[in-house]
Amino acid sequence: MKDKVIKIFKSNVGFIIAIAFLVVITLNPQAKGFVLGGLIKTGLYQPKVSNTKPERSLVPTVNSILFTSSDGKILDLAHLKGKVVFLNFWATWCPPCIAEMPSINSLYNKLKKNENVIFILADVDSNLKRSDSFMKKNKYNLPVYIPSGPMPHQLFQGNLPTTVIINKRGEIVFNHEGMADYSSPEIEKFIVDLSK
Repeated sequence: MKDKVIKIFKSNVGFIIAIAFLVVITLNPQAKGFVLGGLIKTGLYQPKVSNTKPERSLVPTVNSILFTSSDGKILDLAHLKGKVVFLNFWATWCPPCIAEMPSINSLYNKLKKNENVIFILADVDSNLKRSDSFMKKNKYNLPVYIPSGPMPHQLFQGNLPTTVIINKRGEIVFNHEGMADYSSPEIEKFIVDLSK
């Protein structure tokens, strides 16, 4: 009997491993984020950007929208005109958000010295303590904020992650729902060109 059980186990070890893997990534957002991060690295999740100017009639202008940082600093999008804003809505429990975070951190590190570019990582759960802890644990140096009021539909429709790039005139020039690889040279060039 014991030999029969061992034989059945050996013949099904691949199946057992596959089931265990599926259970882990289903129950653990970090593990699922790790798997999705591997998919991002394949190049399948490259966001499409262009250097064309937005049509004013089609692109809404951003008005006074507030965000609060861990140290209580208030950022108002209306006061950031003249700057390019990279705005990412995310949550610590969101596997696609976790998966794209290394690429956002890479982009931030490339552009953080550009005084005309601002990064806002908006935790939609409004839990700055948890999001700061997440950033420290993963060795990211991204600026975390929480929304300080309702977000206009043109910026955030509730899907995570959502990334918006706003040009120096306060116009939305990029809006992407879902995970993406933001470490690509095309994204960096797009933002640098907007910042000139």
